[in-house]
Amino acid sequence: MKRLSTCILLLAMAICASGQTLTGKVTDEQQQPLSYANVVFLSLPDSAFVAGAVSGEDGSFSLSAEGGKGVLKVSCIGYTTLYKECGPGELLSLQLKADAQLLDEVVVKGDLPKTRLKNGASITNVAGTILEKAGTAENLLDRIPGVSAGGGAVSVFGRGAAEVYINGRKVRDSSELDQLASDNIKSVEVINNPGARYAASVKAVVRITTKRAPGEGFGFNNRLLGQYQYDWTVLDQFNFNYRSGGFDLSGMLFGSNDRDEYFKTVRQDTYLDKTWTQHSDLSNRSHSQHLEGMLSLNWQVNPAHALGVRYNYKRTPKSASDLSMHTDVLLDGEAYEQAENTNASDARQTDHRLNLYYNGTVGGWNVDFNADGLWNESKGRSLGREYTRTLDLPEEARDITTFDESRNTLYAAKLVVSHALAGGQFAVGSEYTRNNRTSLYDNREGILQGEDDEVKEEMWAVFGEYSRQLGQGSVQAGVRYEHLKSDYYEYGVFNKEQSRKYSNVFPSLSLSHPIGQVQLQLSYAADITRPDYSLLNSAPRYVNRYTYEAGNPLLQPTLSHNLTLDVAWKQLYFSGGYRHIKDGMTSFCDSYSADNPAISLLRPVNIEDFDKAYAMVAYSPKFGCWQPQWVASMEQQWYKGSTPEGSRMFNHPLGSFLWKNSLELPWDILMYVDATVITQGHSENVHNDKTQWRLDASLYREFAGKRLSCLLSVTDLFSTMTNHVTAYSGIRTLTMGTDTRRTFTVTLRYKFNATKSKYKGTGAGSSQKNRM
Repeated sequence: MKRLSTCILLLAMAICASGQTLTGKVTDEQQQPLSYANVVFLSLPDSAFVAGAVSGEDGSFSLSAEGGKGVLKVSCIGYTTLYKECGPGELLSLQLKADAQLLDEVVVKGDLPKTRLKNGASITNVAGTILEKAGTAENLLDRIPGVSAGGGAVSVFGRGAAEVYINGRKVRDSSELDQLASDNIKSVEVINNPGARYAASVKAVVRITTKRAPGEGFGFNNRLLGQYQYDWTVLDQFNFNYRSGGFDLSGMLFGSNDRDEYFKTVRQDTYLDKTWTQHSDLSNRSHSQHLEGMLSLNWQVNPAHALGVRYNYKRTPKSASDLSMHTDVLLDGEAYEQAENTNASDARQTDHRLNLYYNGTVGGWNVDFNADGLWNESKGRSLGREYTRTLDLPEEARDITTFDESRNTLYAAKLVVSHALAGGQFAVGSEYTRNNRTSLYDNREGILQGEDDEVKEEMWAVFGEYSRQLGQGSVQAGVRYEHLKSDYYEYGVFNKEQSRKYSNVFPSLSLSHPIGQVQLQLSYAADITRPDYSLLNSAPRYVNRYTYEAGNPLLQPTLSHNLTLDVAWKQLYFSGGYRHIKDGMTSFCDSYSADNPAISLLRPVNIEDFDKAYAMVAYSPKFGCWQPQWVASMEQQWYKGSTPEGSRMFNHPLGSFLWKNSLELPWDILMYVDATVITQGHSENVHNDKTQWRLDASLYREFAGKRLSCLLSVTDLFSTMTNHVTAYSGIRTLTMGTDTRRTFTVTLRYKFNATKSKYKGTGAGSSQKNRM
């Protein structure tokens, strides 16, 4: 824990700092924080500029106020500018009122929310627009250009999976997005290249700011969902909140019973001295149950200080699957063997998470401190049986029984302090993470190699970031240094070859400025992708007698440099970027051993450096009660992959086209009809062999004074989103076709005096948690 001294030192700087400063917080009429408000201190009586700052995510600011009393000017798009006479040393609580003329314009015209660019983010206002009626936060995010959301996953075009924050707190449970109603959301910010204060492994960030729900006392909301695809899935989530003055208590109880099934056809061609071909038909049924609880306490001491604690408990008492697979094996095109595989598996998992936070202003410095703890354990077993018939030989049967167990322990702390500097805002911080993971794996029959691995890791980071308004534009620059030490133990013995140390510097820069009515934003950032722990396990897993899968303890992390340009003009929005990727990771197939060349071993490996470019354009007009949105995007890569014939370029562009429609029908019914088309093309070593399309539709209506809402939806209405791809991997090609079926969902939500939690913890050690 020596690295925590860095955090303590920074906190001491904040406590000891003093001087002629003005500090405070900017909020709206609902007491919600206003981020990115311009705060300028002007001298008296000549109104000369003295200092300026931009409010942080929590609405707080700090700036120099030398020279005695003056006038503070506070402005923000959509709000009336505020002027207040004040002097050094004052702690201010400033409330901006909405610009009535602007609000009238939104209501009368009914325009779709326009995207504006500022401080490295594209910002979409939701309040007062049709997006309020999208249903859930997940539904809403899926209607913002460049963002796709579904099944609890959120991704940003060209960047991949995104971290999501609600009022500054990182979302760790995907059901939160499905629980949050869209009419409680004020705005959404999308960051393509996150700054230095985020972990270098974070590719994109989506920040959601909610409205402040009126009233105090006790409130609750309940969500009941029923979904049918191959079978029924049901869940219920109960959220409650009690608020009194600055005290806030909230909690959540969640339970689900999930049933799923998928069908897949697979063809594997393995090229050795002879060609082995496997035609397989797979069917897999799964049944899982999940329980979860959350309790959080928050105390808003005064406008300058807030602290709290949050505990999450998750239990998976059942995660079972039953797989059956029929395989025909050909040798040089002639029938050689038939196999029948069955596999029944089940797993249990328990997860505990604790977060402590403090957010406030100390001696003119804004302080944001988080400490996290995580403890989880999972155990699973698999019972497989394989029957094979080779030519005229008798049938052969064998069992494959496996046991696996893993444990994770993590402790993390993160401190960010910020202060006014040279007319802008300067932030510096540190993050420390210590985690331990053990993995046990055993095959009772001795067909597969067992493992007893332990990984002990320490990661610490320091970072600095500076932002400033430059006339109508803004600049934000930062740098982050991360050091990771990973010690690998095998059966209790230290393995030097598989242990590693990394030290990396990650710069970031964002520039934004309008040209007339056109908003421009250019950003750059370097990032890293560290392999998940599951990819580092060396023990092979059994697929069938001809195919094993394993991890690679020598796998290196992937580094990338990213340049992004965003342009917004009225209802048009453009985003394009370029990435240079070093030590990318992909799957590679080779012979399992010289003694068994017909057995393929599939494992992850690092590949040669390659480049990727992407572009997207979205147009969102309005015609009466109809609001369409057209989105076209394209990705082009320059990737050299390994095939049975040797290296080749995989550079066929991959395109997608979206046509989303919002219709306001009579009786306050909102209807969505969305069409999606994905073309053929390459994505790394995979080729999409068939153009895919699908049509989704949903109806949404509120009842009983908006306390009750109902959402009816159908996904892939015509069951056309079949997936046909070919993956090239060393000596093997793999062609897969996945079945699809329409999904029907009914969601009922009831809320009573539903207040939102004030919890402001943002968490620490996020990048390491994700790898678990």
